[in-house]
Amino acid sequence: MIQKVKFLFHQKVKKTILLMGFVLIAFFSSSYIDNYFDISKNLEIFTTVFRQVNSYYVDEIKPGDLAKTGIDAMLKNLDPYTTYIPESEIEDFLFMTTGQYGGIGSLIRKRGDYIVISEPYEGFAAYKSGLMAGDTLLMIDGKSVKKKKSDEISKILKGQPGTVINVVIKRDGKEIEKKITREEIKVKAVPYFGLLQDSVGYIILTSFTENCSKEVAQALDSLKKVYHIKSVVLDLRNNPGGLLHESVNIANLFVEKGQEIVSTKGKVLEWQKSYKALNSPADLNIPLIVLVNRGSASASEIVSGSLQDLDRAVIMGERTFGKGLVQTTKNLSYNSKLKVTTAKYYVPSGRCIQALDYSHRNPDGSVGKIPDSLIKPFKTKVGRIVYDGGGIKPDISVETINYSAISRALENNLLIFEYAVHYRKKHPTIVPASEFILSDSEYDDFIQFIKGRDYSYTTSTEKLYSNLKKTFEEELYLNDMQEAYNELGKKISHHEQQDLITYKEEIKKLLGREIVTQYYYQKGKIQFALANDKEIKQALNLFKDTHKYEAIRAGTFIEKTEEKN
Repeated sequence: MIQKVKFLFHQKVKKTILLMGFVLIAFFSSSYIDNYFDISKNLEIFTTVFRQVNSYYVDEIKPGDLAKTGIDAMLKNLDPYTTYIPESEIEDFLFMTTGQYGGIGSLIRKRGDYIVISEPYEGFAAYKSGLMAGDTLLMIDGKSVKKKKSDEISKILKGQPGTVINVVIKRDGKEIEKKITREEIKVKAVPYFGLLQDSVGYIILTSFTENCSKEVAQALDSLKKVYHIKSVVLDLRNNPGGLLHESVNIANLFVEKGQEIVSTKGKVLEWQKSYKALNSPADLNIPLIVLVNRGSASASEIVSGSLQDLDRAVIMGERTFGKGLVQTTKNLSYNSKLKVTTAKYYVPSGRCIQALDYSHRNPDGSVGKIPDSLIKPFKTKVGRIVYDGGGIKPDISVETINYSAISRALENNLLIFEYAVHYRKKHPTIVPASEFILSDSEYDDFIQFIKGRDYSYTTSTEKLYSNLKKTFEEELYLNDMQEAYNELGKKISHHEQQDLITYKEEIKKLLGREIVTQYYYQKGKIQFALANDKEIKQALNLFKDTHKYEAIRAGTFIEKTEEKN
């Protein structure tokens, strides 16, 4: 009897499991079929609309442009990192991932109707052919470039290494023709490394391109062998990120083999991954400070976040950008590509630092930050509290420099750049970049140089003043407040000549940076900036205070504040 009951029970269980299986299959099949039908239906509608517009629209259309507009509009509803890359933009995409391209090797910028050389890359084709900052491009291969956009000229200048391009430039009122042989341009991810002071090394990483971790490793090794450094600053400020595996390799330089650096979670099973340190570290003990700011994103946040979570480094600067999304590139037909967000990444404590929630848009289409109520605490390896929901918050915050309105206007109108070009023509040589200081008499020369030039600007106070008038008008107070309003306007009205005096030191530094670049290129620009960098000074002070440095890493440091009576 018992055996019969068991048999009937097992049979019932089998039938139940079988029935549940059929229900699940039916459910997923129905869901899959409905989804497939929805996709098929909408693709057919899109194709029909495209065909009808092409046939009947009153003017001629460009099918490629129309299709790209449609694709871009579709992807815009997702996030800004999921993008379509047509064949015409593949070179730019490859440059972003590899740091190399075929071309002449120069930065360019728009000035009036023409394009000017703003900086030839030292050692590459433009530099070797004698192009200089300030040269105006007039013709390329016999065709005028007047009124062309910067991106149009950039595409023309790029091309297969070994091919020749003929350019006509204007310099000092004279037209000069030059033949330039394009070559493979490889922009270094580590444009500079060196000794700061007191046995402190410095490495700046500007992008996470292919093999950038090797550049960082070589820089670290060189600093240890040549200068016998005892601590190091890794500068990731304004580094927008790049290749995920390179960020893992860079963190690996300072942490043990086998340690998890970052993990990813996505809808597709293949993106449930854990990325661990695969190599032996370069140095597990050297004191390390990582500099970040609001321009540090993605891979920069993996490095800084993992080193913070593992209590391996002190993070200094501003809260980072907050991009915790991983993109994968998929090949499409006709040599085009799709860069699509496939996962979110999580640093070792388990936190995701994505700041914006693209999956829940506001009714107007805008995207809001993760609300404070949903921000969660996490713990580092030694138990320090860190938070998710918006970038990497540094262990030591340093306020950023906000340039004045006049400084921004002088830069945007190329007056600082043009004076630097003018300065180099008058001075064949200058002192080393780190020692250069623009004298007061040279600053007076700059004031004379820009006299009569247009660099109009509006200060923040003037913007508030203008908005105040609108508020008075809306609330019907203007008639009663008109006299007081006019009097206030006289007091806050800015005077450009006075601003040139008020912000003299700030403008002198901007001029110095641009002038140094004319002589010493990227390395010189960095060396000059380091000599005037308050975050570098704070980093040097922290390394001297070993107790404070270790206390921050251990989570025992408490910032003392002076009591005011």
